Amino acid sequence: MEKNNMNKKKNINSHSILLLITVGLFILLYAAGYFMYGFGANAKGFEKLQNFLDIFRTNAALICIACGMTCVMLTGGIDISVGSLVAMDCMILSVGMENSGISPTLLVPFVLLIGIVFGAVQGYLIGYLGIQPFIVTMAGMFFARGMTAMICTDQVNITVDNWFKQVAGIKVYMPFELGAVVNKRGVKMVPYVNIPVIIALVVVVLVFLMLRYTRTGRSMYAVGGNQQSAALMGLNTKRTKMITYILSSFLCSIGGVLYCMNTMCGTTTQALGLEMKAISSAVIGGTLLTGGVGNVFGSFVGVLINGTINSLVSFNGELTRLGGTVPNVVSAFLLFVFIMLQAVFAKLRERKQ
Repeated sequence: MEKNNMNKKKNINSHSILLLITVGLFILLYAAGYFMYGFGANAKGFEKLQNFLDIFRTNAALICIACGMTCVMLTGGIDISVGSLVAMDCMILSVGMENSGISPTLLVPFVLLIGIVFGAVQGYLIGYLGIQPFIVTMAGMFFARGMTAMICTDQVNITVDNWFKQVAGIKVYMPFELGAVVNKRGVKMVPYVNIPVIIALVVVVLVFLMLRYTRTGRSMYAVGGNQQSAALMGLNTKRTKMITYILSSFLCSIGGVLYCMNTMCGTTTQALGLEMKAISSAVIGGTLLTGGVGNVFGSFVGVLINGTINSLVSFNGELTRLGGTVPNVVSAFLLFVFIMLQAVFAKLRERKQ
């Protein structure tokens, strides 16, 4: 009995070390920005609480998408269609509200329904027909991006005043005026978050609880850990995969709604490369590419790391001139490092066994 407990503790420690590295990296990056752009002659406001909250605001959609991507990767799969699905969702919302005058009360549920159907088709092809996830989701990526262009090729801005725009503009201020500062005009500025941030945080909590305490969540871990063993235990691996892709696309459509609330427009080039950001956030957060190991809290921290990198670049004038190149290079480097760490830990586990 004692030996089993000791082995279990070793496994927990080996699985948790990547998460600890991720959290430590986030603290290190933010602390570096805090001291570089928060004090002295280079003080640019990085030390303000609002700057920290803005990382959540600009990445609310990515948080939801990364949660869905984590579930998919736990089963040993991948979903590269999420960026195109977000673009299609934004275009449907924008054209529907601005050009057709359709109420967001109808459009938002319609977009979420599209996510469920989209995920069900991909999940059926992957789970029941056994087609490789990369091939299926790549086809889904081309389909969604093509449908976006078929809906409209121009940028459509949402200017109509409705509850969608009003909800996007709601500010939830920090209690007790926490982190409030007085600007140069003598006006007190209280830090705030918007509704998409709150929705994204609720999604993280719900998905975390689902993975930890429900049969479906445990099945995702089992399928990703060893599909044959999961089948021998009586788990319906095909059904689990299908549910996983439905959940991923549904969360992606929630992210699409939040993305549209943040940008208030729809374009054919929207959310390009978002799938890579979601994958890198999950990997940096400790989710193994081979499946079976990971959690949404790690992916959430991975999103914050990518957001902090973008924030650091925006505070540096010289790096800002290079556009999005620097954050992409840094994220790619971190992704490479964490993939190498995963490979090292996998080798160490093989030797212990």
